[in-house]
Amino acid sequence: MGGDRQRGCEPLGPGSLTWRYFGDWRGVLLAPWAGAMQNMHPQLGAGVAEHSRFFEERWQRLFRSLYPIGGVVYDGPRAAETARQVRGYHRTIKGTDRAGRPYHALDPDTYYWAHATFFMLTLLVADRLGPGLTEAEKRQLFDEHVQWWRLYGMSMRPVPTSWDAFQEYWTHMAENVLEDNRPTRDVLDLTLIAKPPALRLLPDAGWRLVRGPLGRAFVWFTVGFFPPAVRHRLGYTWTARDKRRLRRIGRFVHWGWKLVPPSRRYHPRARAGWERERGVRDPDAPPVETPARNLPLPGERDLPQHYSPRV
Repeated sequence: MGGDRQRGCEPLGPGSLTWRYFGDWRGVLLAPWAGAMQNMHPQLGAGVAEHSRFFEERWQRLFRSLYPIGGVVYDGPRAAETARQVRGYHRTIKGTDRAGRPYHALDPDTYYWAHATFFMLTLLVADRLGPGLTEAEKRQLFDEHVQWWRLYGMSMRPVPTSWDAFQEYWTHMAENVLEDNRPTRDVLDLTLIAKPPALRLLPDAGWRLVRGPLGRAFVWFTVGFFPPAVRHRLGYTWTARDKRRLRRIGRFVHWGWKLVPPSRRYHPRARAGWERERGVRDPDAPPVETPARNLPLPGERDLPQHYSPRV
């Protein structure tokens, strides 16, 4: 049945706005935002609480997940196959939460919520950390996220029918569905976070010194992108001054990003897609996979819910 739903679904290509922004490294700045928004969904948060060890390997999990998820956008002729693999990682994630509510990661409403956050992350990168988007471009991104969703072979039932309907859906979720729960608080707790790979040359003592201030600044940054109802539910305040400061930071990121060489602006899986389209990468070359340093813990590499390539 999944194959029937996927048949005729064209993968996104280099002419899309999604290609331009989703695999951009600026998206990592919004990783805590995406994690918190996803985990606030009752069923998705329950799955993370009972089946994930994300918080024991936060950086590794983040960076290896970018490969298959990014592949659904950038793998071209292989995109539908990558989408089936990603969907398969969620097949065994099911159970009953502490409130007695059943959950399954492949429930269409739950799975679509995660997809919706990736769409909104792409939009925020372009609109708030990039050049800005016109209303027509936002509608284009919405249409592209529907095309992207179809590759998973999931039900179309939870997908809003238009950009206007999506905005109503997003507001409804923020105001009436999302919950304050432990997995969300864990995402936002950066007090003891491990040193990120980008700072691997910084001595451990130096990291312990700057970790607290950086963590607080990053939580503030993350909170600024939450819908107002989510900020209220989590107990955060946001002033007009905060809004102006975040807007200035967004402009700084946008202009500063122009100094980054184009070859370094994209995640390796996305970069491989661009190289394939430019003809500098063999179209039959195997997908770029995560390096070994990002693999799951040794005893968990063969579990069906993990992306764990033989590297």
